[in-house]
Amino acid sequence: MLAPAPARTRPTGSATRRGAGRRLTAYLGVLPFLAFVTVFLLWPTYIVVTGAFQDDLGRFTLSNIQAVVSGPAYLDSFLVSIGLSLVTAVLGAVFGALLAWAVAEGRPDGLLRRCVVAASGVLAQFGGVMLAFAFLATFGFNGFVTLLLADTLGIDPLSGGGWIYGFAGLAVVYTYFQIPLMLIVFLPALEGLKPQWREASDSLGGSGWAYWRHVGGPILAPGFAGAALLLFANAFSAYATAAALISQGSPLVPLQIRSALTSEVVLGQANVGKALALGMVIVVAVVMTLYALLQRRTSKWLR
Repeated sequence: MLAPAPARTRPTGSATRRGAGRRLTAYLGVLPFLAFVTVFLLWPTYIVVTGAFQDDLGRFTLSNIQAVVSGPAYLDSFLVSIGLSLVTAVLGAVFGALLAWAVAEGRPDGLLRRCVVAASGVLAQFGGVMLAFAFLATFGFNGFVTLLLADTLGIDPLSGGGWIYGFAGLAVVYTYFQIPLMLIVFLPALEGLKPQWREASDSLGGSGWAYWRHVGGPILAPGFAGAALLLFANAFSAYATAAALISQGSPLVPLQIRSALTSEVVLGQANVGKALALGMVIVVAVVMTLYALLQRRTSKWLR
């Protein structure tokens, strides 16, 4: 004879209150993060968006947007910033992926691997004034390498006007911190490649090229593209390195925003700077949306 199934008991009021209390405690743990995001991301974004459509008296206007769209200097700065971000993103993605592949092929618990990953974590954040000073002290007009080449070989690498102070110099300096950032972002995707996939390809008679073309490449492609987009956003929003390296002119959007906010020659350009910042927000938002979509596609291979 089958025993009757035990009747389901509804949770008592005290149990319900305890469950609600635990959920409330869990939500309270997120409050510091939400406060940080609100103060340093949402509120500045709100100020930029509203200020871009206001004049000096707080009235609605489209003149700031029109000034950015119709101003050749502003449009050129966007083109230069996008071009610089593309170049450094491609260089950083390619060399960083090769470095990440070399690290992934090593021993998982090896000393060299730990040192490279730790150094990449530090160098990825080594930007701003310190990085600019390091390159100027090495390749500037009075830099160590410049003086060494001039004294020993009679070569002046800055005779053409100083490459370190132009687009090429910015590309080299930006790539310096893009490569370690690519290693940190792309290494988990390489570690997600299972050895069984390579063994299955070999057992079916596939060559190394066939494995990377039909298995490894398609799996890593979304992660590689997403990491490259992250490098683009990182270079596009960088300010301190370019500000310390370039003393004259404002070829990049962040430097144009600085000029609009601090210029003593042309007054009343603060809201034009906010319009420029709004353009940067839109570009970064589009790039990060694409990055999030690619990460969703990549995450299923990392489970």
